[in-house]
Amino acid sequence: MVRSPARKAPSPAEPSSQFDRKAIGARLRDARKAKKLTLMNLSSRSGIAVSTISKAERGDIALTYDKFAALAQALEVGFDALFERKPLEATGPLVPTFTASDHQMVYDTPNYEYRMLANELTGKRMVPMRGLVRARKLSDFPDYIRHSGEEFVFLLKGSLELRFETGAMFQLKPGDSLYFDSSVGHVYLSTGKLPAEVLVCCVGADAHRSADAM
Repeated sequence: MVRSPARKAPSPAEPSSQFDRKAIGARLRDARKAKKLTLMNLSSRSGIAVSTISKAERGDIALTYDKFAALAQALEVGFDALFERKPLEATGPLVPTFTASDHQMVYDTPNYEYRMLANELTGKRMVPMRGLVRARKLSDFPDYIRHSGEEFVFLLKGSLELRFETGAMFQLKPGDSLYFDSSVGHVYLSTGKLPAEVLVCCVGADAHRSADAM
């Protein structure tokens, strides 16, 4: 009989922690300078406004997932490299990574609260998140959200509407899920009394192709 390796039980005294926006901004700035890119260069590569990148580097604003994904692609770094202090480890076997419910790192934006899962694991092909959807109307967003790759959402609590720039619309109740092309503009909207709680998994186009090739 194979025994599972023992793991340290999470301490209930330590709640989920917030990401330090200034630390993330510093990593973004360091990655840009390492590529010898100006703010204008990075803006041209990523499609993100110079003012937005500048504010993000100073830690003045929280970027949404789509903007992080665009900047990571433009900088040719892994998405998690912008969130984590450790360098990416490209070699070695995948290590099972446990995330306790009270140890999920929180990244907060006006419309969504992201709780990053398996945040300690570097070099992931997918980005799993637990999210809280605060947005309730399309006008809460400056535009539809778009990022390369594919996305899966499973509704845990509440009621949720996914609206696409194509005009497609999906109503989800707890237990429902949707898998879609995340390069098509989309938004999540809570339609119940309380913010919807979701499990989301995003995978970039390059990572998806690599997985298929295995």
